[in-house]
Amino acid sequence: MNANLRKLVEIAQKPTRRIIGLMSGTSMDGLDIALCRFSGHGANTTLTLEKFDTIAFGDDIKDEIRRVFAKKEIDFQHLCLLNPWVGNLHGKLVLDCLKKWQIAPQDIDVVASHGQTVFHAPKILHRLDKYPNATLQIGDGDHIAVTTGIITVSDFRQKHCAAGGEGAPLAVYGDYFIFSKKDENRIMLNMGGIANFTYLPGTLDAQEVFVTDTGPGNTLIDAFMRKFFNLPYDKDGKVALSGHVNQSLLDALKKDAFFKGPFPKTTGPELFSLDYVRIAQQRSNTTSLSPEDLVATLTQFSAETIAEAILKVFQQGQNYHLYLSGGGMHNPALIDALRKLLPDFPMEATDSLGISGDAKEAVLFAILANEMLCGDTVDFGTREGVPSVSMGKISFPN
Repeated sequence: MNANLRKLVEIAQKPTRRIIGLMSGTSMDGLDIALCRFSGHGANTTLTLEKFDTIAFGDDIKDEIRRVFAKKEIDFQHLCLLNPWVGNLHGKLVLDCLKKWQIAPQDIDVVASHGQTVFHAPKILHRLDKYPNATLQIGDGDHIAVTTGIITVSDFRQKHCAAGGEGAPLAVYGDYFIFSKKDENRIMLNMGGIANFTYLPGTLDAQEVFVTDTGPGNTLIDAFMRKFFNLPYDKDGKVALSGHVNQSLLDALKKDAFFKGPFPKTTGPELFSLDYVRIAQQRSNTTSLSPEDLVATLTQFSAETIAEAILKVFQQGQNYHLYLSGGGMHNPALIDALRKLLPDFPMEATDSLGISGDAKEAVLFAILANEMLCGDTVDFGTREGVPSVSMGKISFPN
């Protein structure tokens, strides 16, 4: 047997595994690095988050990625060069964290890398009959493996697309194993650039579980904070709280067909862009709106589309508990709006369940790698968009 394959089998058979999960989202604020210790798999998974850090990206890194991010026309050579460049960067950041944590690379079994999404193109967005759902993440796994000397699992979203899904959201595959609880209906709401939630029924029936995007989380807020204030995000929601919501613009923003589509569904900054808002402003005669009022309205837009999506799964006579993760959970303007819109839903961060809300997305990909190594396929039923698959491609360091 090939020595690399033998090592992979040995890792899968270990009573515990240490897996580093990596996540860089559409906000591009930095690389989340989560060191997780696993035992078991599937519903018997036990997970301990040993270490977590976010390494902020400088403007130079963000600028390189934004040259191709969510754009239909790009410099193709630049995209080709970015794929290994981002992989090497992520590998180096892993080594930097391990050095800081005083952990040797050989003590890590696997790196699980999400990569950097540069374009998301489900059929609901591209609307080209002859083409399937598609998505593209860069940050080549081979480069991470060679840089770190650690077996790397990456490119998780392609199998999801190949099996009929839209490549996102993938949270259902981790949330179900880690956060499901008997007799408690849970909604795991993640507010990154795009907001999504996983519904976890108290019955623990996998065929009732689903995950869906709801629309924008922070992506539009962040984009206009950069445009008007030269800031990466609305810290503490101060700008939104200083402005006033414009109802005419809010109504125009909510008219897109995406919000009427059935669950599950995905979207991205390819739709929710500066142009999306510009067109809505023209239609609502609000082009002269102040920057503060615009940010306040965009924050309310995120809150209302999240709440309206959640209320679609609400059933009278049942109780639901909402657990928050992602950068949006730190925005008081967004959270206050959600509490007003969802008064019957107790809300708290996933920190209360033992997993930092900031680390949750990176932890998810560590869970997916653990399942790829030693899990069994869980039957999520025949629901479109939630294929019962194992995900991830393996890269060996030598």
